[in-house]
Amino acid sequence: MSQSIAVIKGDGIGPEIMDATLRVLEALECGLEYEFVDAGLVALENHGTLIPQASLDAIEKYGVALKGPLTTPIGKGFSSINVQLRRHFDLYANVRPAISFPGTRSRFEDIDMITVRENTEGAYLSDGQEMIDDGNTGISVIKVTRKGSERIVRYAFELAKSSGRKKVTAVHKANIIKTSSGLFLDVAREIAREYPEIEFQEMIVDNACMQLVMNPHQFDVVVTTNLFGDILSDLCAGLVGGLGLAPGANIGEKAAIFEAVHGSAPDIAGKKLANPCALLLAAAQMLDHLGMADKGDAIRRGIRAVLETRRDMVTPDMGGTGTTDTFAQALVEYVQA
Repeated sequence: MSQSIAVIKGDGIGPEIMDATLRVLEALECGLEYEFVDAGLVALENHGTLIPQASLDAIEKYGVALKGPLTTPIGKGFSSINVQLRRHFDLYANVRPAISFPGTRSRFEDIDMITVRENTEGAYLSDGQEMIDDGNTGISVIKVTRKGSERIVRYAFELAKSSGRKKVTAVHKANIIKTSSGLFLDVAREIAREYPEIEFQEMIVDNACMQLVMNPHQFDVVVTTNLFGDILSDLCAGLVGGLGLAPGANIGEKAAIFEAVHGSAPDIAGKKLANPCALLLAAAQMLDHLGMADKGDAIRRGIRAVLETRRDMVTPDMGGTGTTDTFAQALVEYVQA
């Protein structure tokens, strides 16, 4: 039985890396069918809105979307497209693996960790933000709920349990932000007691940043609130070579959107220089979610093999002399071998 998904090619380099990714999915014979829908600048140009209703309907219908990078116009009153999608579908869990691959420009090897970020509340809520005192004072409210904390922490522990991971670290700032961050930490401690087989650690966010830079191998699964998770997940991407190797999954009860977390890089759009790895790794996360973990693992093995043995096919940012298309071709050859 085939599985249908919504596909958003995105802006800038999005169509190039999406085409490369779909080539690999086809080679894996995943049985996927695609409905291509618009979002971002392409949607604004074609439909007069950044997220057309038809695109939302397709994601809701299939429950799964694969998304290239989108551009939100700056300074024109538009809110973040990604934030809008997360709120619309209540995609409360942002899951960002950071895994070392060969031939990358990174200072560490053998990193294998996951950041689980609460995705719908915290410091990123638009309500409660205001300018007062004739524009001289800005106010922002950080709202954290017990429900939001419980479901993200439980997600992290269940992820650790299902993937054979041994440790969950809750990152917080409860020593200073005693209400919102304190509530998150209290809930994390409560949930941790339900999983005695998994080691639980709590760490203040500033110390966590230092520890990640000094000894990232001590971490396994990190769970935290929205703002801290946004920062820490990019820091972790830097540990393994940058956002070109950073996939992201946004998961809720009824829908999931898988994406490359980097930008649309309009400066290199159309030049076939874009590294497709982040979107390919996001597609691997999607396959895991759809119960095709063996095919997801095949993508990860293929990327590793190509980076190790086919440098002529790899994009320049990874030290190769190839293009987006040759990278995809090398992966196709690997999975079909």
